[in-house]
Amino acid sequence: MRRLVSSVFNDNHFLELLGRFERVLARVLAVALGLVIVVATVRLLVHMAQAVYPTDANLVGDGLIHLLGELLTLLIAVEVLQNITAYLRHHIIQLELVLATALTALARKVIVLKPDIEDPAPLIVALGAAIVFLSAGYWMVRKAHGQTTKARGPNDHH
Repeated sequence: MRRLVSSVFNDNHFLELLGRFERVLARVLAVALGLVIVVATVRLLVHMAQAVYPTDANLVGDGLIHLLGELLTLLIAVEVLQNITAYLRHHIIQLELVLATALTALARKVIVLKPDIEDPAPLIVALGAAIVFLSAGYWMVRKAHGQTTKARGPNDHH
């Protein structure tokens, strides 16, 4: 019994079990998110067809903003799926992709922001600051990534 307990809590064995759990969980999440994306895509296409079909469709103003919000939400889901896929392939989290996803989510929030909210100034300042800081982080990651690939050389693809 003592040997079983010590083998389970052995650092290497435990980390191996934890790694397997993470990979299985990432796969389950990827499949679930894939199903959500398929269903959301079908719903978006149906909604777009219904919005375009009548000749008096409101594709300007609120109607267009609603469609763009749905489209950007779907794009965010695809980016999250790309994050999961990158993790499964390389066992790393691609910070550049995470930051791009966050920027897309903020852009969506700005686009669908209701004009009739009470006291919008703090929200607009906060969204603006978040966009500036995420953009700065994205730029720094891209710059660091560019320097890393230059240091490795053009023929080294690892």
